[in-house]
Amino acid sequence: MSKFWSPVVSRLTPYTPGEQPKLSKLVKLNTNENPYGPSPLALAAMSAELGDNLRLYPNPDAEPLKLALAEQNAAHGITPAHVFVGNGSDEVLAHAFQALMQHEQAILFPDISYSFYPTYCGLYQIAHRMVPLAEDFTLRVDDYLNTPAGGIIFPNPNAPTGCLLLLDEVERLVAGQPDCVVIVDEAYVDFGGDSAIPLVARYPNLLVVQTLSKSRSLAGLRVGFAIGHPDLITALERVKNSFNSYPLDRMAIVGATAAIKDQAHFDKTRQAVIASREHLVGGLAALGFDVLPSAANFVFARHPRHDGAKLAARLRADGIIVRHFGSARIAQFLRITVGTDEACQALLDALQAHLEDMPVDF
Repeated sequence: MSKFWSPVVSRLTPYTPGEQPKLSKLVKLNTNENPYGPSPLALAAMSAELGDNLRLYPNPDAEPLKLALAEQNAAHGITPAHVFVGNGSDEVLAHAFQALMQHEQAILFPDISYSFYPTYCGLYQIAHRMVPLAEDFTLRVDDYLNTPAGGIIFPNPNAPTGCLLLLDEVERLVAGQPDCVVIVDEAYVDFGGDSAIPLVARYPNLLVVQTLSKSRSLAGLRVGFAIGHPDLITALERVKNSFNSYPLDRMAIVGATAAIKDQAHFDKTRQAVIASREHLVGGLAALGFDVLPSAANFVFARHPRHDGAKLAARLRADGIIVRHFGSARIAQFLRITVGTDEACQALLDALQAHLEDMPVDF
């Protein structure tokens, strides 16, 4: 701590991102990256953008990308005025916290959820209340109704659990809290859920946030977007243009636009991840793991007789990296990214060997 720090900085507990280890022969299953490469059309578009134009600023409104996203969702009444884009969904969420969450009342989000949410609250000095998930780690909509809220946010599917809230329940929550903004963070929705975007035309308090990092294999490009009523989008634009008028560079705009348009590549890679997830779930269950139902590109699993932290450490020694969280309710779980079939099998083989060798912890 320094005497030059502001009081806000002194009070912050920063978000800790997933490790990006520098190990040889690494099986990296800890940060939910897509195991398959980006759209060839996206790579071609970015390659074509390399040239003298990089001396010029990008389009500050990323109009080609907004148009592509609007066209993709035109059947639901979405126009470019309903679309906001930013430097990854984390930036989009950060702007939403500042622009749309009321500071007079506590906002609500699950107690087991994306750990960036309390960080944003600390940064923007927003009061919050964490609502406990049910014993089976599902979100109970009734816990969010009939209570004052400065805003509500939750991932769907949830992270790190992977559990999905069905669309009719999402709508019940949004309809039941008409006086505050409800943000549905859909970073993983393409792997098994129904997006809430079709609800946007009916609910002016709904903001849906997605990313191209997961299902579009563009985590390294940093592109996220939000879809909501134009009044909500205008608020986000006002914050963005008071912070950074050019959040997306030229490469990001053309690459993301091409990726959105390449439906065939999206469908192929998404289905491959879903198939690998089901194989991984079956393999873990055969080893005695309890695996939560997942609609994401990761699974959340615990073994009833072995400590999660010890298992994670054993796997790391093998060069297999998974994510372990120390929070009390989930300390025995491992969050495992769905990799290629070969990567998933390497994980299962390593776990089988360790389970045969390790003493029972519980």
